[in-house]
Amino acid sequence: MDSAARAAFLRQELERHNRLYYVDLAPEISDTEYDRLFRELVDLEEADSSLRTPDSPTQRVGSAPVEGFEEHAHGIPMLSLDNAFGPEELKAFDERVRKGLSLEGDIEYVVEPKFDGLSMSLTYVEGVLAIATTRGDGTTGEVVTANARTVRGIPLKLWGDWPGLIEVRGEVLMLKTVFDELNERRLEKGDQAFANPRNAAAGGMRQLDSRLTAQRKLNFFAYGLGWVQSGAEKFESQQETLRLLRQMGFPVNELVRIRRGIEDVIEWVGEIQRRRPSLAFGIDGAVVKVDQVRQQEQLGYTSRGPRWAIAYKYPSEEAFTVLNEVWWSVGRTGVVTPVAEVEPVFVGGVTVSRATLHNADELARKDVRPGDTVIVRRAGDVIPEVVGPVLEKRRPDAERPVPPTTCPVCETSLVRAEGFVALRCPNRHCAAQTEGKLIHFASRSAMDIEGLGEKQVQRFISLGFLTDLPSIYALKDQKAKLEALDRMGEQSVANLLQAVETSKSRPLDRLIVGLGIPHVGERNARELARAFGSLSDLAEAGYDAFMQVPGTGPIIAKELELWFEDEDNRAVVRGLIDAGVNPVMEVTRAQEGPLKGQVFVFTGKLEQFTREEAEAQVRELGGEAAGSVSKKTNYLVAGPGAGSKLKKATELGVIILDEAGYLELVRPMLA
Repeated sequence: MDSAARAAFLRQELERHNRLYYVDLAPEISDTEYDRLFRELVDLEEADSSLRTPDSPTQRVGSAPVEGFEEHAHGIPMLSLDNAFGPEELKAFDERVRKGLSLEGDIEYVVEPKFDGLSMSLTYVEGVLAIATTRGDGTTGEVVTANARTVRGIPLKLWGDWPGLIEVRGEVLMLKTVFDELNERRLEKGDQAFANPRNAAAGGMRQLDSRLTAQRKLNFFAYGLGWVQSGAEKFESQQETLRLLRQMGFPVNELVRIRRGIEDVIEWVGEIQRRRPSLAFGIDGAVVKVDQVRQQEQLGYTSRGPRWAIAYKYPSEEAFTVLNEVWWSVGRTGVVTPVAEVEPVFVGGVTVSRATLHNADELARKDVRPGDTVIVRRAGDVIPEVVGPVLEKRRPDAERPVPPTTCPVCETSLVRAEGFVALRCPNRHCAAQTEGKLIHFASRSAMDIEGLGEKQVQRFISLGFLTDLPSIYALKDQKAKLEALDRMGEQSVANLLQAVETSKSRPLDRLIVGLGIPHVGERNARELARAFGSLSDLAEAGYDAFMQVPGTGPIIAKELELWFEDEDNRAVVRGLIDAGVNPVMEVTRAQEGPLKGQVFVFTGKLEQFTREEAEAQVRELGGEAAGSVSKKTNYLVAGPGAGSKLKKATELGVIILDEAGYLELVRPMLA
């Protein structure tokens, strides 16, 4: 094969692998192998510049800086969308659509995620990327073609034969994992961290040096067409347009759905919002579009935007507020954590007045100070956190908070274990730790004792009714005193004591979670329960036995060993067993089945069932469901939002399946 033929092959092969990685989420080769092919193409082009074509993957890496951006008028304006902020406003939109179309029945809509990135227009001439522009003011944007070439989700040459001129519209964005890595590098160099992925992506596309854009590792999703002067057929619906974009080689998000009637639209808009925290990228809402192009044309446009589309906005996950104070909280394991007391602000659907700062090192790294205007983030249901300060608004006299040297509750000198960032109170009898352990034990994820929430635990501790975990099961001995308390009463006490009694029969894995052993989560607890069958047997096991449990590595095994060797903890175990809290679970060994010896890992979002249900199915078929990818992993089942596990599986040569592929594999086994 001569150089020209080899270069042509490499261009095609590298673009094919780009499509597999960024569009299909099904890479066939490792990053190392991709880099080897890429390097070979670079060498060929450097040896003979005539082999370097505009659509070559080597042209993604960035060119020399430009002095500024040219302006470009959009052939068809990139208009804005009207917003809806609740189901009733979506219903009002549907009424306007049906009235405009003079229809009584349900309309078919396309529902898409509203990406939190930078809108882009990509113009292809004879299938090759010719010009890329930002949205700008909707009429005129900036030409950023060199920067767009560095975004691997943007094909430099369309797949297939697409003559004439085709304008593709979509969103440039930065994945959350890439954003975190970028901020880590910036902080290591002493630079200010970016506030959010949207700002980092937008700033990346406006770099005058496209080599800097390439370092941002940006992604792209296509969602529509603009100006088209082509022999390509005219599609009749938005769903057909999206299918066309996939055929051209563009990533199209997998959350897009066709829904008939506004009630089904509202349901899917809500489902996208529920999935929002687990997505690999940021979204700030959902876009609802009339599917049929004929109906779109009939509805037309206002001066602002189309009458046939609307953006449903989710509550903001970030907001600006003022940091009033930093105080230090002591958790159930003794970890002392800085907490930001902020001016109440509505973010992520709730009013936030406190936000975590994680640990003393993070507090120093973020350099937030009382009086600062700060950015607060609340993604989904997670604890609100302070992202960082707005330095331009800092007062000259703002002082750094000083970490404590003694426990703010019991005044014991704090310690920091070697290799750990957390400050810790070593006094196991610290009142704050006791309170935290009791609250955790009674929580829904553990023993689920209704009526024994945070305020009640605090009250019972102050009255001397609760001192440790076994004392929960001695509350029945305080029945008369409990009934005499304000806001309790006979029925309330009866309900509480019944909830305590019911908790004795909770599954063993819930009890293990309730013990609060460091690093032992719900998945580990399930495997430990299957392996040992009872609390008493678990308590008598040792390091070697723990290491035999699936998903238990050296760190967790050592924590288990240390926890059960501690005399105070052994007293807690004896007290629980004496109180009748020792659920027994049938010990399960690796059973026979068609998947025996096969290790599966699930990552990303699954559509047909929950991850727990999929893992249970694998175990029923004799296989093993692990929580992380290793050399022992046989299959990785990757859904939308798959991140580091997918990358590691690719590097290790693990077989990668999507959900449909997994179902195809196991369906015959279930017959």
